[in-house]
Amino acid sequence: MPELPDITAYLSALEPRIVRQPLNHIRIASPFLLRTVQPTIEEIEGHTVRFLRRIGKRIAIGFDNNLWMVLHLMIAGRLHWRPLSAKLGGRNNLAAFDFPNGSLVLTEAGSKRRASLHLFRSEEEMQSIDPGGIDVFATDLEGFRTALTAENRTLKRALTDPRILSGIGNAYSDEILHAAHLSPILLTHKLTDEQWQRLFTATRDTLKVWIDRLNAEAAQAFPEKVTAFRKDMAVHGRFEQACPTCGAPVQRIRYADNETNYCAQCQTGGKVLADRSLSRLLGSDWPRTLDELETLKKR
Repeated sequence: MPELPDITAYLSALEPRIVRQPLNHIRIASPFLLRTVQPTIEEIEGHTVRFLRRIGKRIAIGFDNNLWMVLHLMIAGRLHWRPLSAKLGGRNNLAAFDFPNGSLVLTEAGSKRRASLHLFRSEEEMQSIDPGGIDVFATDLEGFRTALTAENRTLKRALTDPRILSGIGNAYSDEILHAAHLSPILLTHKLTDEQWQRLFTATRDTLKVWIDRLNAEAAQAFPEKVTAFRKDMAVHGRFEQACPTCGAPVQRIRYADNETNYCAQCQTGGKVLADRSLSRLLGSDWPRTLDELETLKKR
């Protein structure tokens, strides 16, 4: 799912292309995309884009008649800038937004249709979909700590809860925790003052590095290949590859459709965290350390 740095890059690329431009026509190919009835699509056609905003992991587009259009890309949704009146052939093409200088096309890979389009009559009405998480760049250490300790959660869950922090998901939470040298299963009520400072600094620094990098790329070309797996990431999507800090193999916890990637050497004192499904299968044979894991692999 596109997260804060990716959404920021989309906004950076969209600003010179659609702000102060009229949205001439909207073409919707999927009946599952539009999630609101009022206002209607016709009410924003012909009106000029005035504002671009990020609401968590959503892209909000404001028009000169005070209406707002909000796109939520979910896991597999992506945006593409195409020549004017680009065709919508193929089942992955969900919608096209036609501007005088080109068409913004929304696609979604796979068979599940999770991406959504909402329309709102005012900015105040639009705020109803904001999960409420704080912007890490608009708070201080104390505000950050207060938000994450409202409940006693694991760091991984706290960082990715949109009601706590705005725009952080599976990929960048892995990178943040690796940079902070903290275990993903450490409970928020157990952190020391020094660990809170490390986490706060790592969160801001990691996001800023990726925001700057992706914005620089977006200045050169529209971000067509937004992905959660980037070759320059330290641990996310790098299972069994070498940690760039210590060289130990990156470990993984899998659950449902998600996974957590971490370095046992850098983050958990050498302890291999239990994978929910595999640990049930192996029981007492589950390897507790990197050495035990290597021994198990050689059997």
